[in-house]
Amino acid sequence: MPNYEEKPYLKKHQFTTNREEPLTAKITLRLAPSMLEKLKGLDNYPEFIRQAISDALNKLENSNDATED
Repeated sequence: MPNYEEKPYLKKHQFTTNREEPLTAKITLRLAPSMLEKLKGLDNYPEFIRQAISDALNKLENSNDATED
């Protein structure tokens, strides 16, 4: 982790976010080259993937809540 107090010139290159939770975790997955090509054709495909995963997790959580009743 950079020490911005010792190297103040690094501060201007520091990443910032207005998100509730910073995006620091990573995941790696394998997929078909044709799927990757379609994804890279989208505007801001990383955000699209994050939203798709979030929607799928919410759907899964809601279906689990419904079966527990």
